[in-house]
Amino acid sequence: MQQDAIANRLGEVRKHRGVGATELARRVGVSRQTIHAIESGAYVPNTAVALRLARELDVPVHELFALRETAAEPETVTADVLSADPPGAGQPVRVCQIGSRWVSVPVSASPYYLPEADGVVREARRGRADLAMISSEAAVGRRLVLAGCDPATGLLAHTVERSSGVELVCAGASSRLALRWLKEGKVHIAGSHLEDPATGEFNLPFLRTEFPHDEFTVVTFARWEEGLVIAPGNPKGIRGVEDIARADVRFVNREVGSGSRALLDKLLEQCGARSESVRGYDRVAHGHLEAAYAVLSRDVDACLATRSAAKTFGLDFVPLRAERYDLVMRKGAADLPVVQSFLDALQRASLRRKLEVLAGYDTSEMGAVIA
Repeated sequence: MQQDAIANRLGEVRKHRGVGATELARRVGVSRQTIHAIESGAYVPNTAVALRLARELDVPVHELFALRETAAEPETVTADVLSADPPGAGQPVRVCQIGSRWVSVPVSASPYYLPEADGVVREARRGRADLAMISSEAAVGRRLVLAGCDPATGLLAHTVERSSGVELVCAGASSRLALRWLKEGKVHIAGSHLEDPATGEFNLPFLRTEFPHDEFTVVTFARWEEGLVIAPGNPKGIRGVEDIARADVRFVNREVGSGSRALLDKLLEQCGARSESVRGYDRVAHGHLEAAYAVLSRDVDACLATRSAAKTFGLDFVPLRAERYDLVMRKGAADLPVVQSFLDALQRASLRRKLEVLAGYDTSEMGAVIA
């Protein structure tokens, strides 16, 4: 046993008893130097000496010697990372288990709070990471991973957890990325608002084209408005997409694969504007709320996002299009208890009312199975 693994209070107890080192050494039958070596931690006595020391000082052995409390080495788990950008070492993550697969979702302190986390990244590499776990108990419990860009996901998560005890772990992602993760078995549910240019239908044509051999269940979440989010009072006089091509307007775009970016490209083409003329076309915000926050902080003058993102930060909004946001899952996933609890929560009138008032959503079709 390592010497530094033993803590001892011999010197403290000896002095409290008023016994000198030389006297104690004589009684126990060891040298004075041995007593000093034990007290300094340089020497660990054998069992017989330890018992004699305890007897002479009239205390139990464990009051003189004990194992030091040592921090347990954190458990290491290798998991898929659900993030558009690779995380750095030390990045806090939420961790979930989907079947035999571990997945992790980076969490951010933005704008000003310490996030809840189950572990931190030790080393990341191409979509996977070694994690030092803080706690693994919750990670295998009643958790459901939802990927998408819905700004109201936090409100939904609170409702689901309160009503069913299922914890919703939300991974921010463009519609295409969320659907790819679903196909790869990394999430339970993917949110999407991808429009088919030919028909104007949302999500179903994309699923049939991109994943022709996979079977999915598609449930409508809500209809929302998407448009230009601008500063209160519209100081730049932005009325439509053509205005964001002006030289005096700073813009932040959404990532490739998002429904918002596809909508922007379509509208720019319709009005005859080129993407190169948009100041900030290549600047990317991951999610509606992140884009709207850039407007709030005056980093940009406009972004393309949902009305709910504008309402969240008290910003003005120029509506451009109504969209349907669907929740996609693999066939049979609805039979999983965590997914069933989630779907049951969609039927709650209180949730629908909050989404209507706080986010401006049309929830008349919420929970409808359309495929």
